Amino acid sequence: MTDPARSRAAVAGLVDHTLLKPEATPAEVAALIAEADALGVHAVCVSPSLLPVQAPPGLAIAAVCGFPSGAHQPAIKAAEAADAVARGAGEIDLVINLANALTSDFDAVRAEIAAVRAACPAPVLLKVIIESAALSDAQIVGCCRAAEAAGADFVKTSTGFHPAGGADLHAVRLMADTVGGRLGIKASGGIRSAEAALAMIDAGATRLGLSASEAVLAGLPQ
Repeated sequence: MTDPARSRAAVAGLVDHTLLKPEATPAEVAALIAEADALGVHAVCVSPSLLPVQAPPGLAIAAVCGFPSGAHQPAIKAAEAADAVARGAGEIDLVINLANALTSDFDAVRAEIAAVRAACPAPVLLKVIIESAALSDAQIVGCCRAAEAAGADFVKTSTGFHPAGGADLHAVRLMADTVGGRLGIKASGGIRSAEAALAMIDAGATRLGLSASEAVLAGLPQ
């Protein structure tokens, strides 16, 4: 018998259906939303310049912030996040300043996350992208702790744009162990099969960032 938690519908409910290529057009976003509705996913994730969008009830709208480099001043990130929320985003995926993480300046990591959190308070969901593939284990742990201290709702592995790579099982497990269920874990970057998606969930992911959502979900039982 199929485990209901591993069914197509259950996994779809964890998916942020994502379109973040720089040349994405409003017509492509409309197609993304239609596909998301048909697949039954949790959310779509788009660039803030493409907001507002028309979406069916029940489909969350996420926008990225400081994407993809994270090398923006905290005040700019805060303003970008607030603007995205004003134009319909209910979830913000924030890229940290990676230099702060690589130098283990976790006070700076926490401070910029807190600035964005203040600009988009709950019930907006704040997901913090740490680029785990570029970090040591100690740096991953430090970033997760900083995100929790700053009031984030999720920590997220990757933008999918960094040359170091995307999500991997070790990082997801480490992130999940660090936050202990107090924050969600979003695995994103390079997840292109049902097997990979299930492995990420087994490792502790509670949300999946997918651009190949239809192909991934097609590999799961009804």
